[in-house]
Amino acid sequence: MPVRFVLVKRTLVVVALVGAVAGSAGQAAPLPGVKTPTRNISCFYVPIKPTTHGNLLCDIKTSSFSRAQQNRCQARTGLDWHGFELSDGGKAQPVCTGGVLYDIGRDTPRFVVLAYGRTWRSHGFTCRSRLTGLTCTNGHGHGLFLSRASYRLY
Repeated sequence: MPVRFVLVKRTLVVVALVGAVAGSAGQAAPLPGVKTPTRNISCFYVPIKPTTHGNLLCDIKTSSFSRAQQNRCQARTGLDWHGFELSDGGKAQPVCTGGVLYDIGRDTPRFVVLAYGRTWRSHGFTCRSRLTGLTCTNGHGHGLFLSRASYRLY
């Protein structure tokens, strides 16, 4: 698969997610999520309506790789780097976007601080907080690891 196609595909996926979430009607919905004890890393669940599927969106405030990720997004798509996305059935990937990936007028992320050594589960996703970083996986064994020093997507 050519790199150009993958980047276009990722951009379209993000646009489709924004459209699907923003176009949904109904009551305000809390979006369950977690933060590490330092509050540097956060992840929260975003449903893709009207389906029963959803994604885990993860962000890191301070890291050694943030500037490089931002530069890659700017060079590839002309969009900002948002963080990482883990779908409920696929591999994790970086997210380049030009805006918020949920309906901020309706939905609100609700974070719990996940103590080191503890596990959080929601909508088929599992996140484990450790001193070394945060690891989140979906039900298919795909996931991501985030820390200030590095990240790994699988």
